[in-house]
Amino acid sequence: MAVAELWETLKQAILAYTGLSPTAFFTAVAVAAALYHVVSGIFAPPPPPRQRPLEEPEAQPLPPPVQLGEVDEEELRQYDGSDPKKPLLMAIKGQIYDVTQSRMFYGPGGPYALFAGKDASRALAKMSFEPQDLNGDTSGLGPFELDALQDWEYKFMSKYVKVGTIKKAAPAEDGTTSTSPETNETVTAEAETEKAPATEHKPREVSSEEVKEKEATADAVSAES
Repeated sequence: MAVAELWETLKQAILAYTGLSPTAFFTAVAVAAALYHVVSGIFAPPPPPRQRPLEEPEAQPLPPPVQLGEVDEEELRQYDGSDPKKPLLMAIKGQIYDVTQSRMFYGPGGPYALFAGKDASRALAKMSFEPQDLNGDTSGLGPFELDALQDWEYKFMSKYVKVGTIKKAAPAEDGTTSTSPETNETVTAEAETEKAPATEHKPREVSSEEVKEKEATADAVSAES
């Protein structure tokens, strides 16, 4: 009832103020709104030109990996990412890989930056960041740690280029002692003495004449006594 009364009041107000029926009034309002939209579109200033998005600089292609061959651990430390002009290298189980393409991980400030320039086999197997584990010693690792290291090696082999190997230090010979020249001469003399053939002393043959003389001498001594 309230809506019907409100509508009747509105119609009477429209008719009283405009002299138009409600239908003619709303039609006139709609036409006026459409006309305003068209006219404002004609005389409105053009929209400003859209700004082109800034083009990102193209990433420079990485230089091809450089084969190092066999290097020692001291030489490998020179490729830890501190020099941006040098490739970023890392080793697993003595095999060196170029990880320059993953500088965000292995370069300075990356989560694995400690592994760069080193053989990080032990650290990767144990997932350790301790300084004493940043080496290639795999002795004493358990089966699960060795499996984890194998997975890392497969990942590096499939993703990165192998560029060299770590030179193994020559093991020191155990049990070697330094000897003086006098001792060496003594040992040499003893060795020569042992090698020299032993001389056999054969008994001297006694002739029959010597036997007769001895018998005659014995008989003479017996006669005198």
